[in-house]
Amino acid sequence: MTKSSAQIIREYGPFPGLEKVHGLTYDGRHVWFATGDKLNALDPDTGTVGRAIDVPAHAGTAFDGRHLFQIAEDKIQKIDPDSGRVLSTIPAPGNGGDSGLAWAEGTLWVAQYRERKIRQIDPETGKVLRTIDSNRFVTGVTWVDNELWHATWEDDQSELRRIDPKTGAVLDSLDMPPDTFVSGLESDGGDRFFCGGGPSGKVRAVRRPKRNKS
Repeated sequence: MTKSSAQIIREYGPFPGLEKVHGLTYDGRHVWFATGDKLNALDPDTGTVGRAIDVPAHAGTAFDGRHLFQIAEDKIQKIDPDSGRVLSTIPAPGNGGDSGLAWAEGTLWVAQYRERKIRQIDPETGKVLRTIDSNRFVTGVTWVDNELWHATWEDDQSELRRIDPKTGAVLDSLDMPPDTFVSGLESDGGDRFFCGGGPSGKVRAVRRPKRNKS
């Protein structure tokens, strides 16, 4: 395992009237982040928050290229980002104990915080297709370049981990600075991770490490 310190390259917020940041996702232009009763669209270039969608938004957020997915208590909502309308819902596998959410391989990947698990589920039915175990509390989760990363938040410490999607073994670990917690995680598809900052009300951009591909 390679262990190093996370490099925070930019901080956004806190934002007026938005006290906590839960899950987040990236649609190619905006970072959508959940704040309990709405989804907010952040422009990562300017640092400004534009429109918001009034929808229950308690944990993880994902984007499949067309729709937003948002955990609301024990359900996952499929949302039209243009109209803000909830198109459908499926049960969340953790029955309210779910945290992070990501889209990859045509499926949803759901983190379960205290159960220390990541579950791959069918986006139409919620059926569990695969389960990956972790040895720490799991918050955000994201896929990038066929790499599975997840965030942890336990004992007042957070880290970003690249794991083997078959075994759950930790391959790389980025330690966040003290008192810098990660409530959600998403990649921009390039060299940045976006991290929800929980009660700080901030969104942080973290440098994704480059790896030598053999």
